[in-house]
Amino acid sequence: MKVFESVARNLSYTRAATELFLSQPAVSMQVRQLERQLGVPLFERVGRRIHLTEAGREVYQYSRSIAQQLDEMETLLADLKGLSSGRLRISVASTANYFVPSLLATFHQRYPGITVSLDVTNRETLLGQLRDNTVDIVVMGQPPASLDVDAQAFMENPLVIVAPPGHPLANRENIPLRRLQEETFLVREPGSGTRVAMERFFAERGIRLKTGMEVGSNEAIKQSVQAGLGLGLLSRATVEQELTLKRLTILRIAEFPIMRHWYVVHRHGKRLPAAAEAFKRFLLSAA
Repeated sequence: MKVFESVARNLSYTRAATELFLSQPAVSMQVRQLERQLGVPLFERVGRRIHLTEAGREVYQYSRSIAQQLDEMETLLADLKGLSSGRLRISVASTANYFVPSLLATFHQRYPGITVSLDVTNRETLLGQLRDNTVDIVVMGQPPASLDVDAQAFMENPLVIVAPPGHPLANRENIPLRRLQEETFLVREPGSGTRVAMERFFAERGIRLKTGMEVGSNEAIKQSVQAGLGLGLLSRATVEQELTLKRLTILRIAEFPIMRHWYVVHRHGKRLPAAAEAFKRFLLSAA
């Protein structure tokens, strides 16, 4: 049932196999066995894509309900045991991965019996995980307005503009915003929290920036900026090492940094497992 749920959610045997750490033939075999037991086909293939049959859609709803009940049972049992054991399922935005592991290390020292499952992914996937209630806690830069969630800020997240140390603006003070219209910017993919914040900030001030490339990760932006391909707007947390090694420098722009926050987020009304509740308290008090 768990294998079927993953295939149905991803509509892909390959992605399900990756998610479950199984081979694709093993996933296909499990689905075929379930179809034989139920006596109905659960998927149909149209061209190169698979789709759920009517029976498959019904089984998918039941499989999700069963999985949630099992999670609730595990939560209840973990609460009865206390924090000597338990499981924490946390998903974080890719930018947050620069500081969350160190926080998890401190948390693990306090609660060594808790098993942590950490997923580092993009904003679109985070929203899907919140919508489907497949993780306990999400750490992200901007909580979604479209979902019923509880979100609490726990740490500042300043966004800065970085350049290579030899850039003409590197040693200037109080650089006007409009001067940036003469520069080329490297930006994250559409939908990225950092890009959304950047576009909103400059649009509100009537500033139009030139974008040279869309880059799929913070690491790629940092490497491209170092190579002289343009400027980058990044979370300060992502560039600490490059600043120390003097591979990048922060430009002193008027009205900067853009001050945002990191949020701990979960579905509203969700009963958090004891481990997740403890980690949430830890973030709000210690981060």
